[in-house]
Amino acid sequence: MTEVPFFDLRDMHAATGVQAEIDAAVLRVSRSGRYLLGPELEAFEAAFAAYCDNTYCVATGSGFAALELGLRAMGIGPGDEVIVPAHTFVACWLAVSATGARPVPVEPAEGSFLLDPELLEAAVTSRTRAVMPVHLYGHPADLDPIAEVAERHGLAVLEDAAQAHGAAYRGRRVGSGHAVAFSFYPGKNLGALGDGGALVTDDPGLADRLRLLRNYGSRRKYEHERRGTNSRLPEIQSAVLAVKLPHLDGWNDRRRAVAQRYTEAFAPLPGLTVPEVAPWATPVWHQYVLRTPHREALRERLAEAGVGTLIHYPVACHRTPAYAADRLTPSTGLPRTERLADEVLSLPIGPHLTDAAVELVISAVRTAALHLHDG
Repeated sequence: MTEVPFFDLRDMHAATGVQAEIDAAVLRVSRSGRYLLGPELEAFEAAFAAYCDNTYCVATGSGFAALELGLRAMGIGPGDEVIVPAHTFVACWLAVSATGARPVPVEPAEGSFLLDPELLEAAVTSRTRAVMPVHLYGHPADLDPIAEVAERHGLAVLEDAAQAHGAAYRGRRVGSGHAVAFSFYPGKNLGALGDGGALVTDDPGLADRLRLLRNYGSRRKYEHERRGTNSRLPEIQSAVLAVKLPHLDGWNDRRRAVAQRYTEAFAPLPGLTVPEVAPWATPVWHQYVLRTPHREALRERLAEAGVGTLIHYPVACHRTPAYAADRLTPSTGLPRTERLADEVLSLPIGPHLTDAAVELVISAVRTAALHLHDG
């Protein structure tokens, strides 16, 4: 029996006291007769833009759509190249491919999960048009040196903040930049009851192009200015997200408290590497990711102790069948990325975890790590 599941959205809603608010919001929308492009969407977009310290928010049907349409709105298309992290979820690679462009992977920094800015310039070619830093696991990417390279080469920057709602970089809210895409997949720090996404920006022209692209390229019915698509955040999801948004900072504070307790407990243990936090970052701990060369043995022992875990991500993007034939790996290979794929293990984390659950996880990890070391 799993005593501490990796994540259970029902537990999260119940433990944090938002279930009744969610139920009321869903009922209100279901009785309203307005289900798309209505007042709930407008209210959430305004609230989320303000939360991100930005001007515009254009909500979409998924986080993937926010990335793809963001790239398209920036003019990215066939024949272009977009620099992406080598270690990440495949969605950002797929979003690049969906525009007809080619993803170009760059390794994470040593000891980090995030794109290494020092390797960025070497990946720029005459076809490079953009770079997509990912704020992975809730920790911001190092944006300033990335922006310097981008400005030097005239590249667009589209941030993937799907896992970083509420994080901060050098005191600036993630989401306050020129173009930042979010996902509202149910398990995110700010999650809907289904798929959802948004792109926030300070550029009225970019926001206008995004609104066109998400709605068949149309402002008025049957008048189509661009070749758009159908990717609109429903009214029910907008209402649910509006309920959750005021709770987000408190939920993130709880995540930080759990992460701090984990790090204090695990840092001294043999065979484990705890996640680093850069001095300029305020992460929101979407995932708490350990590294260990004994991952499978550790995971098995944790399961026996009733602790659920997941692996983010067990197969590097360039090794997946979707990209293995594309020869995207540089001549130097991607050894850091492949090592991470072999070593990462995510532990339960979230605002719903009780102190007792946290201590159970700590006890199970400590017992397993010491046993594996002695064995």
